Amino acid sequence: MSEHGKVAKNLERFAQAVASHDRENPTHTAWGIGLAHFDMERLGFEEGEEIIPGITIQADGGVSGNFRVLCDGQHDEALSEAEEEVVNAVSTQQVGAPPLHG
Repeated sequence: MSEHGKVAKNLERFAQAVASHDRENPTHTAWGIGLAHFDMERLGFEEGEEIIPGITIQADGGVSGNFRVLCDGQHDEALSEAEEEVVNAVSTQQVGAPPLHG
C-alpha cells in the first residue's frame, strides 16, 4: 500500500472514531487525535496539524500502532469513583496480624 493509501486509510479511521466518540459521549467535545511520536513521523503528520475540521494531531505517550480520540470530557470518572469508594471503605480501627510461623 502506498504512503498516500496509508494516510487515507488512517484519516478514514480517525473520522469514524471521532464520530463514534461523539455519538457515545454527547456531552464531550472531541478536539484531537493522539498518536505516538513514531506514528506521527511514519505517517508524515505534524503536531497541531488539523486533519479533520476542528480535529488536530497531537503527540502523546500512547502505544505505537494505536490512536486515541482526545476530548474535553472525563472518561475515567467511574475509575475515580471506584478509587474513592476504596478509600472511603478503609477502616479506622487497627487489627493485629497473626504471627508468622517459619
